[in-house]
Amino acid sequence: MKNTCLWLRKRLKLALLYVLFSTNLLAAENVRVLLVVGGHGFEAQPFYQVFKDDPKLTFTVAAHTNATNKAHDLLRPEAARDYDVIVCYDMWQKISEEAKADLINLLKQGKGLVVMHHALASYQDWPEFARIVGGKYVLKKAGGPPTAQLSTYKHDVDFLVHVADPGHPITQGVADFKTHDETYGNFEVAAEVHPLLTTEEPTSSKTIAWCKQYEAARVVYLQLGHDHVAYANPSYRKLVSQAIQWAAKKN
Repeated sequence: MKNTCLWLRKRLKLALLYVLFSTNLLAAENVRVLLVVGGHGFEAQPFYQVFKDDPKLTFTVAAHTNATNKAHDLLRPEAARDYDVIVCYDMWQKISEEAKADLINLLKQGKGLVVMHHALASYQDWPEFARIVGGKYVLKKAGGPPTAQLSTYKHDVDFLVHVADPGHPITQGVADFKTHDETYGNFEVAAEVHPLLTTEEPTSSKTIAWCKQYEAARVVYLQLGHDHVAYANPSYRKLVSQAIQWAAKKN
């Protein structure tokens, strides 16, 4: 009986160690996301649910405020060790020279960046941000003679999304799909980006998702994702998950 009890204790201890090891291993494999918001309203609970429902992600929310800027604080080198990829769902304009340098340094080190929906309109007065992302939603014309028309938007549009590169890791397993979302028109798209999604919807620009390289960083832009209807679309969720994994160099 004594030997049996000792044997059972050893088995239980080994089982517990296995569970702890497996849990820690899974947590270590998750992509750690810094999710930046602020400057534009959105449906917070259903948006965050997209990330909560993804077993491959863990995330921390950093919000811009007028009083303090916790989001920019987390771009500093000591804070950046805690995440693998930056996901921008903000529309913010103020950025210090220090924050600009911190972001560029992180990208030079290979930290991934995923820019979503209205974040294409952030930092209108910082030209390098448009070069980082590979595009820009134009809120205002530059000084002097107008060089571009303003970008446009339209809510509650039903349209077809075409997968331009079905072989890319971001779009893998995603077929052409219908969605109900906000469209953007006449926004800038750099010539060097790699198109992932396109549409023929007349209220939208043609290319609505792309990827590119900036320094050592992988960068993705996804125009879709205005409200709870778009968030619930399975194709949208798959694209968000795979974009984050690709930018973080996890897939």
